[in-house]
Amino acid sequence: MKHLNNFRIVILLCLTLGLAPFFPEPHIWGKLKWISGGANGMQLQDWFDVLLHGFPWVLLIRVIIVKIFRKNGA
Repeated sequence: MKHLNNFRIVILLCLTLGLAPFFPEPHIWGKLKWISGGANGMQLQDWFDVLLHGFPWVLLIRVIIVKIFRKNGA
């Protein structure tokens, strides 16, 4: 659990797994554009791919929220 709250590790995950592969565009960006366009033709493996590449970003949002509330609550 300690690693999930480590800001540096979460940033590293976002910059590697969260954006890989980088060319021609970050993979998660392409998937999000596909979903915003209606997700026509997306299969189960595509949804799993969104989950895999999106999880580091969810962790980053979580760490930011936890740090904000700890500062305000403490």
